[in-house]
Amino acid sequence: MERQFPKNVKQIGNVSDSPRIYVEDYVETFLNQLEEQGREVTITAFLLGEKVQIEGEECIFVTGALQVKDSISEEINPVITKEELETAKVESREYFHEMDIIGWFQTVPDRPLALSREMAKAHEKLLPEKNSLLILKGQEEELYFAYKFKELMEIGGHYIFYEKNPDMQSYMIRERRQIGVTPSEVVEDRAAKDFRSTIKGRMEVREQRRESRYVYLTSVLLVVIVLAIGISTMNNYDKMNSVQNSIETLSSNMGANGSSGNNAQQDAQNSDEQSDQQIAEQTGQGDQGESVGGTDEASQETNGGTTPDPSTIQEELQGASEEYYVVQKGDTLDLISKKLYGTTSETDAICRMNGLKDGNLIFIGQKLLLP
Repeated sequence: MERQFPKNVKQIGNVSDSPRIYVEDYVETFLNQLEEQGREVTITAFLLGEKVQIEGEECIFVTGALQVKDSISEEINPVITKEELETAKVESREYFHEMDIIGWFQTVPDRPLALSREMAKAHEKLLPEKNSLLILKGQEEELYFAYKFKELMEIGGHYIFYEKNPDMQSYMIRERRQIGVTPSEVVEDRAAKDFRSTIKGRMEVREQRRESRYVYLTSVLLVVIVLAIGISTMNNYDKMNSVQNSIETLSSNMGANGSSGNNAQQDAQNSDEQSDQQIAEQTGQGDQGESVGGTDEASQETNGGTTPDPSTIQEELQGASEEYYVVQKGDTLDLISKKLYGTTSETDAICRMNGLKDGNLIFIGQKLLLP
C-alpha cells in the first residue's frame, strides 16, 4: 500500500527541513522509556522503517525500534559496531516484517547533547545511505540528524503520527515481560484505547442528558411550588385587605358622625348640664344605662339618624376576639388603658387594635377590642 501523509499527527519543533521525519507513537513511547532508563548510563537502539517520496517530498517513517543487546555502557561516547548492526538485522526479521534499519538511537546521560566525531565516523561507516537517521535523547531534550551531503545534518523538528502498529506493540510486550513486568502493565493497542475513549465519551454524554432531565424536572417542580405559594399568599392578602377595608370603613363612619359627641366625656358633661327633673322625665327611674341610650338617640336625631348602630358595626370586630371593653360614661382612651392595664402606655395599642385614627372619636356603648 502506497504511503500517504498521515492525517493524525503532532508536530514537534520546526518541520520545514528536508527530509520530513515521522515517528510512530509506539516508537516514540519506547524511545522515551529507554531515555528514562538511561539517565545514568548509555543505551543504544536501531531504528526501523522506510524512506519514501510523497508528492515530491522526501519522507522517513520510523515504525520500529530494536534495543541493542548488552548496549548499556558507561562510556562517554559509545558508538554502534558492525557486529551489533548484523545482530539487529537478524532480530528485525523476527519482529519487524518488511522493515529496514534506517538509523540508530542513543541516550546521553548527564551531559549536554552533542554530536561527537566518533558518532559521525561510525554512522558514515555503517549507515551511509542518504537520509539515514541518528536520534540523541537526554532529559527533556533531543536532537535529530539526517545523513545527507556526506555528513550528519541536524533537523529542526519532526512529526509524531498515530496508527495501528502490532509489530512494535508485540516487541514492547516481550521486552516488558523479560524485565518482569506483569501482563496488566503491557502497552494497550491504540485502537482499543480509541474505542474505550469513544465509549466513555458516549456514556458521559448520556449521563449529562440524564442530569439535564433531572435538573429540568426539578426546576418545573420548584416553579409549581412557587406558584402554589404565590396563589396561597394572594388569597391571604385578599382576606387581609377585606379586614383592613372593614376597619377603614368603621373609622370613616365614626369620623363622619363625630358631631354626635366628640367623645364619651363630652356626652357626660352635656348630660350633667341637664336638670335632675329632665333626666327623671326622660328616663323614669333615672337608670344610667337608659340615660346613655337616650343621649345616644338624641344624637342620632340631631344627625338625621345617620350614625350607625355601634352594636351592629362592632359585630364585625367581635369575630376576631372575645375580649372587648364597652365604653362607659366619662371614659377616655387613657382612662380605659389605666383602668385595664394600670398604665396609659397601652392607649396607642388600643387605637391600632380598633383602627382608630383619632383617639378622641369614641362614644358611650362602643365596644373596643383589647390588645
